[in-house]
Amino acid sequence: MGLFDIFKRRSKKDDEKKTAESTEQIDSKQEAPVKDDQSTASSNQTTVDAEETAKATERPVDEPADQSVDEQPVRQPEKQNDNQTTNQTDAQQPAPAVSESNPLAEQQASAETSEAPTEPEKSAESKAPAEATEDSNTEKYEKGLEKSRSSFGQKLNALLANFRHVDESFFDDLEDMLIESDVGFETSMRIADELRDEVKLQNAKKTKDVQNVIVKKLIDMYDQAGNGENSAINMAKSGPTVIMFVGVNGVGKTTTIGKMAKMYKDQGKKVVLAAADTFRAGAIEQLNVWAERDGVNIVKGKAKSDPASVVYDAVVKARKDDYDILMVDTAGRLQNKVNLMNELSKMKKILTREIPEAPHEVLLVLDATTGQNAMTQAKMFKETTDVSGIVLTKLDGTARGGIVLAIRSELHLPVKYVGLGEQVGDLKPFDPNDFVYGLFKGLISE
Repeated sequence: MGLFDIFKRRSKKDDEKKTAESTEQIDSKQEAPVKDDQSTASSNQTTVDAEETAKATERPVDEPADQSVDEQPVRQPEKQNDNQTTNQTDAQQPAPAVSESNPLAEQQASAETSEAPTEPEKSAESKAPAEATEDSNTEKYEKGLEKSRSSFGQKLNALLANFRHVDESFFDDLEDMLIESDVGFETSMRIADELRDEVKLQNAKKTKDVQNVIVKKLIDMYDQAGNGENSAINMAKSGPTVIMFVGVNGVGKTTTIGKMAKMYKDQGKKVVLAAADTFRAGAIEQLNVWAERDGVNIVKGKAKSDPASVVYDAVVKARKDDYDILMVDTAGRLQNKVNLMNELSKMKKILTREIPEAPHEVLLVLDATTGQNAMTQAKMFKETTDVSGIVLTKLDGTARGGIVLAIRSELHLPVKYVGLGEQVGDLKPFDPNDFVYGLFKGLISE
């Protein structure tokens, strides 16, 4: 099943859920007056019963006042026959026995009733955490991509507002709209070219039909570009898994390392950090704060020292002390700084010498708010470094979520993690289904 089919199924399910909720609200509003009428009728009936009871117990006015006095001699005798007292006592004793047996029977019945559904309740509880996790991840993507979805929807609506018929002018405007949405120049041109035939083939004339064709084509192209793509972290078969982080200054490398270290620590893995960014002032202290907060170990040197020596000490410690994960922070470097790029190559050689398969991942951290600048950085780093995946930060703070489409279509690099918020748990493994649903939700018309 393709991404578009999954997207349509989820959209339909979401629409059905909303319809059911609105129906329940309407039903509850309609039931409210009925309950009010019933309560009013019951209160009126109670009032009538009370009045009738009062009248029945009220003494007639013509009844002589000394009638109760005449009856007193009959009720006064204090000494009654012992046999009568015994009979009365015997007659009264069985009553408590009946009342005592009823609660016992009720408890047994309720115990039998409550014992039966115990197993289904446990199974339902066991399913709850998994469903809650899926829902929370979907909600995170929806909320994190809200700005991108709104911006893309507004641009698409503006394009189709003046739609009259499909011609070359329409496709020129479509290309401009896609480029403005940070889908990328090459991707925009490809989409426009393929849509020329697609729109004619499906004979799309109405605005909503054209919109559906555009969104479907975007999802299909994104799906095709990701064939064979692995968005999971490549873990070592034995020994420590080494993950190196690269990127320019200010994109959130150190913060990403801190969040991922906490995630792996919570999974029960033994994590050590290498503070190999000895170039930027305060970088070692910043990573040390994250290590203390996460409760993981850190290997660090002095500022301005050789970062390769820090990497060597860290990889030796990781092997000696049986660590599961080694995460290496590197100095923020521009892709055109030859000396810094050579320094990065030196660190990789040391890692490979100590652990032949290392580094298992070289993750390029990009700031989603920079749009096409992030694409330029990715292209240059890919040429000079063996980048294996992308971490896209600050996706929740930008309307440029279309950059993910460009990265997959033009660079053919998998996005492995995305930042959907400022909290530690807001760094999420990338899920193409959740991403597509979060970006295009509500843009398909039936």
